[in-house]
Amino acid sequence: MHEVKRIEIVANSFELGKLLQALEKSGVHSHSVIRNVAGKQFHAGKEDLDMTMLDNVYIVAFFAPELLQPVVEAIQPLLNRFGGNCHITDVLEVSSIKGADKLQ
Repeated sequence: MHEVKRIEIVANSFELGKLLQALEKSGVHSHSVIRNVAGKQFHAGKEDLDMTMLDNVYIVAFFAPELLQPVVEAIQPLLNRFGGNCHITDVLEVSSIKGADKLQ
């Protein structure tokens, strides 16, 4: 096992390309996207109604801790401009064992 960062982003699907491009440029080369996400979010004491629509996407990706600053610098301007939310957490990655000979 080793430590990695997990980034989770919920945003309008129209911004998906920009968000994935920002992740790629900052060194995050793998991701998963779930489409048609709905939820409820509050900003400055009021509900963000866009989050209740089904045109949102959920992006999850994992990256090395040393990429944290470039990732935040790439994503934050997009979130400030287009909305959405982003959470980054510390997680443990379990590497798979490839090849039957390693099991013996």
